[in-house]
Amino acid sequence: MSANPEVILSAFADEAANRKTAVEQMASLAALGLKYYSPRFVDVTGSGEVKHVVELSDEELSQLKEIHAEYGMSVASIGSRIGKIKLLDQEDGSHNVFVPFDEYMETEVANTIRAALALDAKLIRGFSFYQPKGEAPDGYVDQAVELVAKITDEFAKHGIVYGLEVEANLIGQNGKMLAELATKINRENLVVIYDGGNLSSQNMSPVQCFEEYELMRPHIGWIHIKDYEIDPTMEWLGYVDEERLKNFVPADVGDSGHEAILRDFRNHIPALDERMKKLGGPGVFLELEPHLKGGGQFGGFSGPDGMGVAVRALCSLLDYTNIDYRLRNMADIKELRGF
Repeated sequence: MSANPEVILSAFADEAANRKTAVEQMASLAALGLKYYSPRFVDVTGSGEVKHVVELSDEELSQLKEIHAEYGMSVASIGSRIGKIKLLDQEDGSHNVFVPFDEYMETEVANTIRAALALDAKLIRGFSFYQPKGEAPDGYVDQAVELVAKITDEFAKHGIVYGLEVEANLIGQNGKMLAELATKINRENLVVIYDGGNLSSQNMSPVQCFEEYELMRPHIGWIHIKDYEIDPTMEWLGYVDEERLKNFVPADVGDSGHEAILRDFRNHIPALDERMKKLGGPGVFLELEPHLKGGGQFGGFSGPDGMGVAVRALCSLLDYTNIDYRLRNMADIKELRGF
């Protein structure tokens, strides 16, 4: 029996599907050996109408769950867009929207909880709000803390864990800021999500990415696997044009320093596994969100071929760093056949 710690592999399945149909998404990930995924954009019926998962009707959510059963898939987290709105109602030159918070809780947050409960998801991915464009986030931390804490408390009523993802342009745009948010919010069901590609795309070197990971490490609940090759011609001005990012690469060749991060993370997996299971999750997720064919503010795309490249690159890194994972095997096939 292996003494290596074990993680669970997952992916944003919409990245693997050319037309975003649920069947295409499930088939792609099942063929790659994955048993978990995070829903985001999906065409449940094959009609050509793509919706965000939180916009699905109760009937569509029920249909999606039936497709999960057919393909032996389970939901890791809801890939929500919570927190990707303006903190303040003021014009700042961005196209980000502002929604009054009470209205936001009754609509986007409530619908996200509805989707999570319908799909048996214990985890929800979200964000930490946009400060006015061009301004430093430091002065807006306490306001973000107040709102994120209220959302986190609402999730706790339903046994749901909220994961705040590190991402450019938001108040939690780096490890330092996200760790500060987590410390001040101080809720058991609030964790953070490390994403190396969201840091290296801010022109951070592998050493800097590792330092940001270290700052986040006490609060990490799961990790997104995305990588980026820094464009040496890009001058960092403090704001990322997310629609122009084109240098995403598999995790074994980028500038995020995944090998060093995974070698360190390996030592923390057992304790984190215990924590996440106590919170109702199945274990520690490494979730692929590779963006190999492009990424933007609310999603990305890799194609079925790109997702395959990303999965194999991650598995190679995990083998190299002595972290175990499971892909589907004959036992899974027998289970699906009813043996």
